[in-house]
Amino acid sequence: MAYSDYKLVNVQVRGRIAYATIDAPPVNVMTLALYDELARLSKDVEADDSLHVFVLRSANPDFFIAHFDVSAILEMPTDGTPNYDDYAASEYHAMCRRFTTMNKVTIAQIEGRVGGGGSELSMNFDMRFGTRGKTFVNQMEVPLGILPGGSGTQVMPRLIGRNRAMEVIMGGVDMDADTAERWGYLNRVFEPGGACGAYVDWIANRIASFPTEAVRLAKASINSAEKPLADGLRDESHLFQQLLRTESGQRAMTKFLEIGGQTRGGELKIQELNGLLGGLG
Repeated sequence: MAYSDYKLVNVQVRGRIAYATIDAPPVNVMTLALYDELARLSKDVEADDSLHVFVLRSANPDFFIAHFDVSAILEMPTDGTPNYDDYAASEYHAMCRRFTTMNKVTIAQIEGRVGGGGSELSMNFDMRFGTRGKTFVNQMEVPLGILPGGSGTQVMPRLIGRNRAMEVIMGGVDMDADTAERWGYLNRVFEPGGACGAYVDWIANRIASFPTEAVRLAKASINSAEKPLADGLRDESHLFQQLLRTESGQRAMTKFLEIGGQTRGGELKIQELNGLLGGLG
C-alpha cells in the first residue's frame, strides 16, 4: 500500500513495520488537517495486510502532539440543547479506538510533550514509551472549561486508575515520564540520547518477526480482557484452538524443541530462544 499522499505525517514501511512521523510545526497541534491525516492513516494501516506493527513518533524533539486545536473547538456549533443521542465525538473516538482494535500492534514513541486529544489518541495505542526529562503528559481541558472529549475520561481511569486520572484531568497538571511509567501510562521510560527509539525499533522488529496469525490473534485475545472474565476466557480458548491448527504454529513449536527449548540451558535464556524463533538471533 502506498502512503505518499500525507503532508503532515511521513510514513515509511520497513518490512512488516510502518513508521509514521508527525511533522506539523511549530508544536504538532492536532489541527483539523492533522486529525484528517491521522484518521485516514488509521484506516489505511488497518486495511494493510502486510503489516504487523505500526509506530507513531514525532519529528519535533519537544512535542509529540500538543493537543487538539482550541481555535477549532471554538468553532464547533453551540446552538440548541445537547441531545444525548447526538454522538458528536464519534469520529474522533472511532479513530482512537481503531488503533486499539486493528490487528496490528500499535506503538506510540512519545519523546516530547503530549496533551489533550494527542494524549487521548496515545492512550488507545497498545504500547507507549517515553524519555526521561522530555516526555510530559497534560490534560488541559478542565482548565479550559471543557473536558477530555476524545476518550480521555473513559480510557485514562482504566489505564492509570480513577484517583490518578482525577488528579491529572481535574488538576491540569503535568505527569512526568517517571510518574507516567510508575502509574502505567508508559510501558517504559528511557534516558535521553536515542535509547527510546532504539528500544522501540527492537521490540517492533521482534514482534514483526513472529508468525502473523499468532500476533493478530494474541492481540484479539488480549482485547477480550475488556469483556467479563468468562467471555474473555471463552475467546482465549477459541483463538488458541485456531492457532494450534496453523502451519506456522506447528512449525515454530517444532523449531523451539530443536533449538533447545525444554532443556536447562535453553530455558535459562528463553528470551534469546524466542528471538531465534523469529530469525533474530
